[in-house]
Amino acid sequence: MTHPETSELARGDGTVLRYCLYGPPDGYPVVSHNGSPSSRWKWPTLVESMGRSKLRLLVYDRPGYGGSTRRPGRTVADAVDDVRALADAQGWEQFAVFGGSGGGPHALACAALLADRVISCAVLSGVKPADPGKPALEEAELRSQVAEVAAEIMGRIDDGGPELPTGPGPAARDDPDAMARLRATFVDGTDGWVDDSLALARPWGFDLATITVPVGLWRGTNDANVSSEHADYLLEHIPTAQGYVYPGGHLPGAAVYDEIYDWLHTR
Repeated sequence: MTHPETSELARGDGTVLRYCLYGPPDGYPVVSHNGSPSSRWKWPTLVESMGRSKLRLLVYDRPGYGGSTRRPGRTVADAVDDVRALADAQGWEQFAVFGGSGGGPHALACAALLADRVISCAVLSGVKPADPGKPALEEAELRSQVAEVAAEIMGRIDDGGPELPTGPGPAARDDPDAMARLRATFVDGTDGWVDDSLALARPWGFDLATITVPVGLWRGTNDANVSSEHADYLLEHIPTAQGYVYPGGHLPGAAVYDEIYDWLHTR
């Protein structure tokens, strides 16, 4: 497998956004928000699922990831301007949004603030807003923590571990595509990862209660990264939300992605 062609959107302020397109060219338009951290390059089983779908998925790198220009101090709601520009460039007047993990809040921001264009919103393993009384980390401290986690992950890869931690697999170090994805996420994506973490810890810039489009929320029964209280909170505060539970962890198998893509196509 080789990664799909990267496209680049130049903004009027001199910044750029990089993205890839997956799925059939005539598919139903969806803008996809990556987890934190992640990149526009997806692993083979997910690419296969997108190819089976009836969706045309635009997967973009948020500012600070993958060559998309960093935007220090960005909020979750700032993703709305990026998505509007990306959709305009594709000629998509209306579209759905999807977000996984840390991408969930960014997808929900579009559902809340682009309701005239967003038809539906799917969230996988999404997180809730931070507790108001929780003290925020300073960027330097957060950057140190991110570097530590990234070093641990890449150390496992150096020792012959698989690309995904969810099960056995071939050594990622022997697969150039896998290594490119891992480096984009855990080595070159540090700025985006830090800025995501800071944005998620601050007020998101919109009210969940104002969302009027259909929202599907998927969570795993054994998610070690995001507890069920996050999904419970979102279900309680989003009037249009419907919950779905699958057996498994933070990163589900292809069948769950197939289910999500089918849901998006039929809404």
